[in-house]
Amino acid sequence: MTEGTDTTGPELLGTRLRHLLELMEGDVAAVYADLGLADFRPRYTPIVWAVAASGGSSIRDLAAAVGVTHSAASQTVAQMAEDGLVVLTPGSDARTRIVGLTPKAERLLPRLRAEWQATTTAARALDAELSAPLSALVDEAIAAVRRRPMRQRIADVAPDLIAQHRDDRP
Repeated sequence: MTEGTDTTGPELLGTRLRHLLELMEGDVAAVYADLGLADFRPRYTPIVWAVAASGGSSIRDLAAAVGVTHSAASQTVAQMAEDGLVVLTPGSDARTRIVGLTPKAERLLPRLRAEWQATTTAARALDAELSAPLSALVDEAIAAVRRRPMRQRIADVAPDLIAQHRDDRP
């Protein structure tokens, strides 16, 4: 860290956001362990709910439904398949695979539903403790970065930064 770097300002925002996510997901994972679901990952839950609601979805549709990239959804689905929670069947064309829940995942739904409701209530309570609701700020930040990506923002404030080092690249 350089001299004068503020650990509470925007300088380490990405690091601090990852830390917050680690804290929150770690605690949710501990709740899963308390419920006898030690191998169930927090990132599985939105996929489970999207598939349960649809009866089966393509990875592209799941990515859109849970707000992640196709790659992230694909990786999560692959892990879930390894854990015996979902099955993949061919879709309408060779590139599409339909994700469905296994009987193992279906048996988990009552415990997951109770956890989801408790976690949602706890997240609302966290929002109420903050000067502004974290959930609203995250939504605002995602929308702002989609409108104008960080790469563009950096280029706007330091237009010569990349040009100065273009010839230095390996």
